[in-house]
Amino acid sequence: MLHTVNKSPYQSDALTTCFGLAQPGSAVLLIEDGIYGAMTNTKFSAAVVIAQQCCAIYVLEPDLQARGFNSDCIMNAIQAIDYDGFVSLVEANSVVQAW
Repeated sequence: MLHTVNKSPYQSDALTTCFGLAQPGSAVLLIEDGIYGAMTNTKFSAAVVIAQQCCAIYVLEPDLQARGFNSDCIMNAIQAIDYDGFVSLVEANSVVQAW
């Protein structure tokens, strides 16, 4: 299953709820304001590290750039992808859950 999180973890519990319900082998894509969950050295970093043990975590690079960031600002194990990568994730997962 692909989980997309578009809300800032500073304004919503969508990211932590997603991590709590994601099953092993799931993919999590942080989009729009959800990209703030991918940043290094935040209060959410520990939860991201734990979630990476069962899920692949991605961030949409155009949304990083739209907010003035680049892939150097995100945690090492999170992969930045473009729109083609987003499409590939949707194609690879039969179910998409938006948070």
